[in-house]
Amino acid sequence: MSEATTPQRRGIADILGIPRPLLFGFVGLLLFMVGDGVEAGYLDTFMLHHGHTQGDVNLLFTTYGITVMISAWFAGPLSDLYGPKKVMWIGLVLWAILEVGFLGLGLGPNNYTLSLTFYTLRGFAYPLFAYGFLVWIAAATPASMLGSAAGWFWFSFSAGLPTLGSQFARYAIPEIGELATFWCSLGLVIIGGLVALLFTHEPTGSKRLLPEHVNTKDIFFGSISIMWREPKTVVAGIVRTIDTSSEYAFLAIMPAFFVDHLHFTQGQWLNLLSIVFLSNILFNLASGMIADTLGHRFVVAVFGCVGGFISIPLFYYVPTWYPGNFLMAALVGAFYGATVAAFVPLSGLMPQVCPKEKAAALSILGLGAGASTWVGPAVVGLCESVFGFGLEGVIWTFAVIYLSAGAMTMVITISPEARRYTEEAVARGETVTAVGH
Repeated sequence: MSEATTPQRRGIADILGIPRPLLFGFVGLLLFMVGDGVEAGYLDTFMLHHGHTQGDVNLLFTTYGITVMISAWFAGPLSDLYGPKKVMWIGLVLWAILEVGFLGLGLGPNNYTLSLTFYTLRGFAYPLFAYGFLVWIAAATPASMLGSAAGWFWFSFSAGLPTLGSQFARYAIPEIGELATFWCSLGLVIIGGLVALLFTHEPTGSKRLLPEHVNTKDIFFGSISIMWREPKTVVAGIVRTIDTSSEYAFLAIMPAFFVDHLHFTQGQWLNLLSIVFLSNILFNLASGMIADTLGHRFVVAVFGCVGGFISIPLFYYVPTWYPGNFLMAALVGAFYGATVAAFVPLSGLMPQVCPKEKAAALSILGLGAGASTWVGPAVVGLCESVFGFGLEGVIWTFAVIYLSAGAMTMVITISPEARRYTEEAVARGETVTAVGH
């Protein structure tokens, strides 16, 4: 049998649905996000225990969320301009420098002004690394693998932040103390970043994604103008905002519901939260793989949006129907986590909707992901202060929002022109990289 006709051996990465040239990128992303997530479970209580008010902590997280949102959008056009790998280097270096300032000049000496300054600026760092890699995935992965590749991205992202990062802190704090554990996060981020950037040699990510004749102004303007040139990107951005908005809202309102109203112990609530996130992590991966078979839009609309419409009320009602029954609460919590994960195929769908402007399209999804950090709590505030809803009203508001997202998702179709462009690129043996605005 000739070499040309010999079937290519499938490695473990191919079997798992990971683009083989990007394998170390996924490993590095996981380690990076573990480091970034170390603080997630105790930064707020650390500051409260060191004399800061809840208002101080809220301001810190709010300004951080704003810079995360802005940076998530910038990751797309910067990747078009400099290449995703350089953008990831920028994110890694920024994170390391600003973390040293945050810990050494702010948190360590208990200087709130410098803590606020460095932490807010550090919000620009991790999205450049993480979403820069997402653009790299979209630019270098065949369309037939985009769903599973997106699933592995969000698996690595969510497994690190907040799940494994918080678990690392849980075991490290009793051994070395809280402040030293913060410093460990710096080491984890650096190791993860170097693994991703030094061991990933896929060539697409190392070069500018757009031709040289496209100037910088057009690249950044294109990442904004795509919203009215391709209105489907706006719809996708809204759907992506809805996706995790309930998570951020529930982190604020559900602890009191389970602990104070249902009389779960604090440990039971934390275990329940871990089950929700574990389910979310596993189904991040599964939904991407399923989408490659059933279709990206179908999985988002049915399993994500309609599923959320069902799972959100169940997460509220089932524990009240079965008071004190942790197993029943865990089952509906796992179901809720799975429905949130079913939005993952959006990251595989958008590069197919806009195959010539993948980075720009993904930047809108990044903007939506960042926006969800404040939209969820804002919905809660609006329901309670303006409409006078109690918790039950808030739950049904989110359920209806998720159902409306299902209708919006059906609008996100792949045009015949986009499909033809993708098919022609595949026929030429290319992945569908961005080629111009």
